[in-house]
Formats: sequence, structure tokens, C-alpha cells
Amino acid sequence: MDVRARGNEVRLVGEPEAVAAARKVLEELYGWLRQGHPVHARDVTSAARLAAGRPDVELAEVYEDVLSSVGSRRRVIAKNLSQRRYIEMIREHDLVFAIGPAGTGKTYLAMACAVAALNRREVSRVILTRPAVEAGERLGFLPGTLAEKVNPYLRPLYDALHDMVPFEKAERLIERGVIEVAPLAFMRGRTLNDSFVILDEAQNTTSEQMKMLLTRLGFDSKAVVTGDTTQIDLPPEKTSGLVEATRILEGVEGIGFMRFSEADVVRHPLVQKIIRAYDRAFPMDPASREALRRLRALETESAPAADPPEPPGE
Repeated sequence: MDVRARGNEVRLVGEPEAVAAARKVLEELYGWLRQGHPVHARDVTSAARLAAGRPDVELAEVYEDVLSSVGSRRRVIAKNLSQRRYIEMIREHDLVFAIGPAGTGKTYLAMACAVAALNRREVSRVILTRPAVEAGERLGFLPGTLAEKVNPYLRPLYDALHDMVPFEKAERLIERGVIEVAPLAFMRGRTLNDSFVILDEAQNTTSEQMKMLLTRLGFDSKAVVTGDTTQIDLPPEKTSGLVEATRILEGVEGIGFMRFSEADVVRHPLVQKIIRAYDRAFPMDPASREALRRLRALETESAPAADPPEPPGE
């Protein structure tokens, strides 16, 4: 289809179905502008992709502001149908697993739903946790107190929180224990009542850690578990708790599973291409990929060391 713009007029030339879909996108985006919402180039691309896949869906329904009712510092909206279904799944289920590549909004939207639930007084506290695992490198002993040692691992959760809640208010809520950011190891032995729990980077939990967290849920609580099974940083002898939980719990009533793909990535356009290229290079399911990762690591550890070079002749 050919799009020609002159001044404030846009002319669409092409097949009737394509022209009708493009006209709908332009009219709905123009409606957003009239309501005072900014529209960026990425929003136009996302809306066009959505209209091509589901022309019967109203963009306004997909782009509902998750935090509009709680006076957030910024608008947080679903960028595609997968994110819209994810938000609805969180509202309808007490436990949701969100699995998919980086950049699909798994943790960010879960955080937005948690902040909204807290402000609507649906829960009395929000608990953000993740395993303290390095991404393929050894950082050694970190200086400082225990809180300062684990803080680098939790920084992504703080970043998402401060993006939605003013810094001073967030710090007050953390001081009062209304919002708690803690490593997963600190969850053992607790019962989390009236809470919204987010477990991030769940692919790096062990089987024992995953079971431990899932059995912490108390009355009137929700939990969202997010992870990317293609980025597991566990030692080779450990099984990913996320991979195992998906296999064991899928089909259990009351538990929702949301799977994102590279088509749902909403970061830099290159991220989508990078993920697609890696998927082409390693076309296998998460369980098989996990088994291959462990096998390769074991082979590396058991490989004989190379002979030291001979000293130079005298």
C-alpha cells in the first residue's frame, strides 16, 4: 500500500482491505492525539502491526492505561495484544508465569499491576524478589553490608519501581515495609498474606527455590513469576526452577501461563532481530535447551587441560 502525505492530508492507495485497516489506525491514533496523548513513531508501528493481525480489535481497548486510576507519574499501557492479554491474566489469576525474551514487558507490566493494586488497596504490600545470580561471570566478594552486597542484583527492580512511583514516595514505602525489595533467599520461612509478589529472573531459580517461593503465598495474595528460559545462568548441575515449574504446573486450575515471542519485543528494533537470529541458531524447546546447556558445561569441566608449553631451548 502507498501512503502519501501533503500538509494535513494523507492519501492511502492500495487494496480496499489494506486501505480500510490503515484508515482505522490513523483515525484512532489521531483520536489519541486529540485526547492529549503523545504518539511516537514506535506507536504507529505497533498500531499498524496490531491492525494487520487483528483488524477487529479497537486500539483504545488495547492501549488502556494500567495506572490511570491511581495517579501514577506516567502512563503505562499495553503496546500489543500479548501485553493486553498478560494484564488481563494478572487480574484474573492469583498466580501467573510470564515466559519470553527480553524486552517484552514481563517485569515492567507486572510492576505496574502491583503498584495499581497497592494504590487501590487490593493488597497491603508489594514484594519484589529475584535470585542473586551473576550473568555468566564471577564478581567475587562485594564490599559493604548485606543490603549493599545484594543491592546490585536488585537494581533492575528498583529502576522499574522508580519509573512509576516518585523517588521520595518509593523510599518512604520501602522504609515502612509497604514495598519490599529482597533477594529470593530471604523469602524462606515466611507466609505472604495480602501481598503482590513478583519473582523476576525466575529462570535462575533452582527447583528448591521455586517450590519454596510458590508455597509462601498466603490469603488474598497474588504472584507473578517472570523469566527467559534462553538466558539461564545456573551451574550445570542445577535444573532451572522455571523450566521445571512450567512442566509440572501447566494445566493446574487457577494458574496462568503467558508466553511471549520475539514479535512482542517493544525495545529497540534491533532487539527483535537479535532474538530472532538466536532462535534460528538454536531452534529447540526450553527443556532441550536447558539439557544442552548443562551437557556443554559438563563437557567443558571434564575436558583435559592442555599441556603446558615447552620451555624455549637454551
